[in-house]
Amino acid sequence: MNIKDVTASVADEIELFQQKYKAVLHSSNTLVDKVTRYVLRQQGKQIRPALVLLSAKICGGVTEVTYRAAIMVELLHSATLIHDDVVDGAEMRRGLASINALWKNKISVLIGDYLLSKGLLYSLDHKDYASLHTVSDAVRRMSEGEILQIQKTRSLDISEEDYISVISDKTASLIASSCAMGAASATDDDTMIAGMKRYGEYLGLAFQIRDDLLDYTGDSKKTGKQMGIDIKDKKITLPLIYALRQAPASEQKMIRSILKSSKKRAVKSDEVIDFVTRKGGLEYAAEIAEGFAAQAVASITPFPECGAKTSLLHLVDFVMKRQH
Repeated sequence: MNIKDVTASVADEIELFQQKYKAVLHSSNTLVDKVTRYVLRQQGKQIRPALVLLSAKICGGVTEVTYRAAIMVELLHSATLIHDDVVDGAEMRRGLASINALWKNKISVLIGDYLLSKGLLYSLDHKDYASLHTVSDAVRRMSEGEILQIQKTRSLDISEEDYISVISDKTASLIASSCAMGAASATDDDTMIAGMKRYGEYLGLAFQIRDDLLDYTGDSKKTGKQMGIDIKDKKITLPLIYALRQAPASEQKMIRSILKSSKKRAVKSDEVIDFVTRKGGLEYAAEIAEGFAAQAVASITPFPECGAKTSLLHLVDFVMKRQH
């Protein structure tokens, strides 16, 4: 099952969203327009705008406010990815050269800023203050999550609690906001809006843990990134946190010494992967992801049966089985 099958219940709405999104991105500045057209070519699965549309549909129906919320979410998400690639020095994004690889860092940062401001102005022009508040809070949380991760990575001191806090802010916040904005565009029922927001939060947590597991188990041809890249970047994720917790002090010290040295990380990432596998880190992380996926399903169980609900349930399955 691919993402198009999963989101089939909003296929027409996604097509209309894409047309509207393309129109919003257009700029009279030729360089800005050239780069934003390239941003469109880099589009991924567009899970967040799809979630806005599905959340509206399960709560009553898609409206113009829904489309605007989906556009705002995708603008802000694209902006953060462009900025992330600059921070990480990434040269590829979804199988294509990154914006910074083609146009250098300065243009990349400015294009990210352009997309952010475009999203904010788009909301203000339509007086979508509630959506603007929700998504601005998500961007704040994403920034704080990224900073906490950098802070903890420097000291190599990250607990499971810290890790969940980081991924809740970095990844789950925008997914939860997408669901809440979609629901709020279709209903005033606070219980339904809160239920959809909870679904998004748990889905986001499961999504990120599965993503972190792919660094240990993924096929680089499918994932588009080399196995062990998180280790080489000194990112300590749940499988490694658990493995360290299970190891005697001497083994912990040996693994930490690899993580501290960029030279050792470059040549010994396989040793770390082997250590995590031996200590049961992969099974543990998969189990925690399954728990969050079950909570996502439970969050929408009270909702009426419909095509959108089926899609939302399939999406949980899709996230849990993804290989890239």
